[in-house]
Amino acid sequence: MTQHHRSKVGGLARYWLPPLAWMGIIYYLSAQSTLPSPPGPLLNTLLKKGAHFGVYAGLAFWWWRALCSARRTSPERLSNGAVLVLAFILTVLYAASDEFHQSFTPSRHPSPWDVLIDAAGAAAALGLLRWQRK
Repeated sequence: MTQHHRSKVGGLARYWLPPLAWMGIIYYLSAQSTLPSPPGPLLNTLLKKGAHFGVYAGLAFWWWRALCSARRTSPERLSNGAVLVLAFILTVLYAASDEFHQSFTPSRHPSPWDVLIDAAGAAAALGLLRWQRK
């Protein structure tokens, strides 16, 4: 294996494995019929919705990072804005597919509100990245 080939494989693993692994963790958690819940409905709702926001903010970050690495090595250079939009779209599409996946899990149900919260988390993370880079 040449040095260039090893470097390319290492880059793929370093940049593309995190969002894929993150999606795997989300998929695994969504496949659970029950998840631990704190006492009290208000705290339970706040923590679950906060988790949605944070987990999908993380996924948007991982997609942004992977897409930035691809942009550096691609002859068809994407603009910074295009990378942000693409990271957002990939994250929201996965959020919607995850809610659909939950419809097949006993005692779980899909919620369009959760997709909106996931999208808000993605938008917040990507907005912070955009602001930080200006």
